[in-house]
Amino acid sequence: MDKFGKSQPITRVEDQRFLTGTGRYVDDIAPEDALHCYVFRAPVAHGVITELDVSEARAAEGVALVVTCADLEEAGVDISMWAATVKNRDGTAAAAPVRPILARDKMRFVGEPVAVVVAQTYEQARDAAELIMLDYDELPAKTDMAQGGAPVHEEAPDNRAFDWGMGDEAATEAAFASAARTVRMDVDDNRIIVNSIEPRGCFAEWDGTRLHLSNNGQGVWVHKNALVKASKLDEDAVRVTNPDTGGAFGMKGMGYPEYLVCAHAAKVLGRPTRWMSERTEAMLSDNAGRDLTSTAELAFDADNRITAYRVHTKCNLGAYNSQFGQLIQTQLFSRVLMGVYDVQTTWLQVDGFYTNTVQVDAYRGAGRPEAIFLLERIMDQAARELGVDAWDLRRLNFIKPDQFPYATTTGETYDVGDFDKVLSRVALEADRAGFDARRDADAARGLLRGQGLCYYIESILGDPTEGTKVVFREDGGVDILVGTQSGGQGHETVYAKFLSDQTGIPMDQITVVQGDSDLIKQGGGTGGSRSVTVQNNATLVTVAKIVETFSAFLADEMGVPAAEIGFDDERFRAEGSNLTPTMLEVAQMAREKGRDDLLVHHERVTLDARSFPNGAHVCEVVIDPDTGIATIDRYTVVDDFGNLINPLLAEGQVHGGVVQGIGQAVQERVVYDEDGQLLTASFMDYAMPRATDVPYISFTSEPVPSTANVMGMKGCGEAGTVGALAAVSNAVQDALWARGVHRVDMPFTPHRVWEMLQGEPIAAE
Repeated sequence: MDKFGKSQPITRVEDQRFLTGTGRYVDDIAPEDALHCYVFRAPVAHGVITELDVSEARAAEGVALVVTCADLEEAGVDISMWAATVKNRDGTAAAAPVRPILARDKMRFVGEPVAVVVAQTYEQARDAAELIMLDYDELPAKTDMAQGGAPVHEEAPDNRAFDWGMGDEAATEAAFASAARTVRMDVDDNRIIVNSIEPRGCFAEWDGTRLHLSNNGQGVWVHKNALVKASKLDEDAVRVTNPDTGGAFGMKGMGYPEYLVCAHAAKVLGRPTRWMSERTEAMLSDNAGRDLTSTAELAFDADNRITAYRVHTKCNLGAYNSQFGQLIQTQLFSRVLMGVYDVQTTWLQVDGFYTNTVQVDAYRGAGRPEAIFLLERIMDQAARELGVDAWDLRRLNFIKPDQFPYATTTGETYDVGDFDKVLSRVALEADRAGFDARRDADAARGLLRGQGLCYYIESILGDPTEGTKVVFREDGGVDILVGTQSGGQGHETVYAKFLSDQTGIPMDQITVVQGDSDLIKQGGGTGGSRSVTVQNNATLVTVAKIVETFSAFLADEMGVPAAEIGFDDERFRAEGSNLTPTMLEVAQMAREKGRDDLLVHHERVTLDARSFPNGAHVCEVVIDPDTGIATIDRYTVVDDFGNLINPLLAEGQVHGGVVQGIGQAVQERVVYDEDGQLLTASFMDYAMPRATDVPYISFTSEPVPSTANVMGMKGCGEAGTVGALAAVSNAVQDALWARGVHRVDMPFTPHRVWEMLQGEPIAAE
């Protein structure tokens, strides 16, 4: 990293305000005179609305407005929320029913917004909501991923939203027919609730000509586009800001009804409005993650080389098409379908189903964790059935370094990789050689120890284009305006330090500006591990432009041609001139000469290709067969993230991702009853990982710099989660295999593990 940065593990500068209570989150900065919004939600999972009378609520003390879907339509609001859809296998379009901002005619999941009460205080709004008269004819709830049941939408009478395929089905079938051995495995990927530490919230303002929405999102442009569409205002009449955001993980990357209704209410009333979700409300209404079940099959030749891979997945979309849900479980799932293995033919079929549950959309990894989890589970199963070592089976089938760039069967091109080197390093770091002794010692105490391996690969996603704007302020400082949005990743530290490294401007004189659609007209937001890679590459281009224009300006000042002026990351220098100004000094010289055009620089860059972070996770679990308690005892990660800007923050991202993966693997699971009521709607019923559930997580960087961008970076935000699910699951399977348990499914709660050991069917907790 000598060329592009110091790669120093510095601590986060923004933590000072977060840890001293001076963060500026959306609920902290809402206008003091803002009216409070309360969302009246569907009490049943499926029902036809026969009466919705809000007259008493409108007359209640302190109430300024009650909004229903009919009110929105009467006001000319476009009530249809945007959602991406895919094509069916026969080329026809997937089902695309309207998702109204507020329930219209029918309720489709418990927690669906039906009406919004706006009042002087939150308590008044909540009390008034109790006066709303809602009558309905309840319908049977659809909760399983299968055709049939009461239709959630007329557009999908059998509740199948789409059937999508990718690959060569005929060639894959032929490979299986001629295979020496085949392995088949059914795998469940349990639904989770994201549970960001700060729930969703917003406030909205209308000044008579312009609408301002502030919410805790992952970028402002998704929400601005949604507001423009719904309100039918000109783009210039809508401003969206994102203040400090307390966790997002994909869930806050898309539009939601509450933001649109609060903005509408502010416009109607000419008063600011505010809304903040409570925890159970969030559990009911935040887009969920995962929730799919798959059948995976591998075909092998006589030498144990993979000849084909076939997957049939059923995914739960929830009640509506979400903004990205169909894409995540099809196109994004397929991008790393074959993982790090040299596979010549693949076939992926995905069937998506509507159910009377909240929508499923992006959660840390967005399709990549689901695909890698499935592949690495069946790789372990294949090793057992083939009677070979699981590590050796992977090595045998790795894409070799001399095969790069490697074109996958699903249309991706892996630029570089040395998977064997990473695997060898993780064997050392995890002390694989000492595992047998640890297992024997536990066995002597009546405990079961297992070791699980996952070798993952993922691709950075999202918009490959990003811009950086640098403004030299009058006070001598510098603003760097970015198109991404921090949700706790440490962007302020990374971006300021990187700009400082490239320009010599002291880091404490650089202010990172994010999340304002007025100041930053275009940006891709945060998601898909894209932020640091695309943003810092854009910063490089902007810095290069600054150097070019400053050199041209200095040509007269230094008395030499611009081409002879160099910049050494601290000062401009030229042979024959004693003038060696810093970048800040040049900016001041330009200001004094009236050259304000040199004080603002904005450049955009488009990455030519995606990069592919990869790595190996090794987990060891210890299970008490008497209680079923599974303890994560050791966890080791070796990652190839390419070149790192800040190794300390990269390690922190890995730790957080691993813990989220451990949570899903060991504790977290969403449960609905047969009527579609959410049974896990509080932390009394939905378990989250705690510090005592997590061991020391060893992290080692083993970089193979990417060729897809000039900095050799690969992204790291989601990698921990991508590798953790299979590593933990394979460790549990390893521990239980000798006891005759040959299928394990997450989450590995004590009750479920104990039932597995007793040979009982896995209970739906």
